Amino acid sequence: MEGLPPLLNDFVRYKITVQNRSIKTVEQYTVDLILFFRYIIVTRDGVAVTEASLAEADLGRVDLAFVRTITQEDVYSFLMYTALERLNSAKTRARKASSLRSFFKYLFVTKQCIDQDPAENIEAPSVRPSLPKYLSLDESLTLLDTVKNDSQNPNRVRDFCMMTLFLNCGLRLSELVGINLYDIEKNMKSMRVVGKGSKERVVYLNEACRAALSDYIPIRTATIGVKEQDKNALFVSRLGNRMSNKTVQYTVYKYLDAAGLAHKHYSTHKLRHTAATLMYQTGKVDVRVLKDILGHEQLNTTQIYTHISDTQMERAMEENPLSGERSKNAHE
Repeated sequence: MEGLPPLLNDFVRYKITVQNRSIKTVEQYTVDLILFFRYIIVTRDGVAVTEASLAEADLGRVDLAFVRTITQEDVYSFLMYTALERLNSAKTRARKASSLRSFFKYLFVTKQCIDQDPAENIEAPSVRPSLPKYLSLDESLTLLDTVKNDSQNPNRVRDFCMMTLFLNCGLRLSELVGINLYDIEKNMKSMRVVGKGSKERVVYLNEACRAALSDYIPIRTATIGVKEQDKNALFVSRLGNRMSNKTVQYTVYKYLDAAGLAHKHYSTHKLRHTAATLMYQTGKVDVRVLKDILGHEQLNTTQIYTHISDTQMERAMEENPLSGERSKNAHE
């Protein structure tokens, strides 16, 4: 990346090419590390830490000699600054701590060019996992009906197909955008998607997905004016390009608004949460199966869906064999 110190550039290339991290993840690491080094430069110069002084800090000073002078106290000072001055949430500070640990571990363990790791024993702020927001079954049906009945939209069939895949398959936005025509199995029983870290997985398609694809694919294959580089893309825009994340997001927001759901601040990712929640609550899908469907690396990421159903908790209490027992006074 342009303008970065060589050490940071090397780290970025390592994360992308060797560890196969996503561009978005590496960009977050980079932003965090740039802020950290700017902060260290400004504080060592004895200048007040402001947005202006941070912007003027010379990253050219960040070489191996400079990095070797960084201590654990510097790391703690930076995290304190992000908490008290920048008012970063615990989740944001935890991510920054993770970025620092990753960078210094790379220098200490992989490159072996520093004598100690100043971030090795840094504890990240504890983050209480937030319960995911999701559409109810009725809201999901309302959203699909809104798209289906939008007779003024020439791309209605395409948009209905996108919504159907989101709500049934639990796809990430990037996964849906990245689907190619040849990723869909001939009989439409499954399709291949590329998830985080370029990891491929097979997603099995239910009747609703097969029907939506059967309606849309003939329209897609007959579409003229598709750009050569995007000729295999499943979802294309009116300009003949593979639909971008931004365009798909706009489409989802538009229909959420039309369905009267915009006030709940749903998004494409909330549609993924909806699919997972409905599968777990209504479809009684085992959490380990749900993990594979969603493409999660760790089971604990998926387990959040086991804690979000008030209905299931209420049902569990009612099904207790002792729930019908009453005291004598209750019948008097």
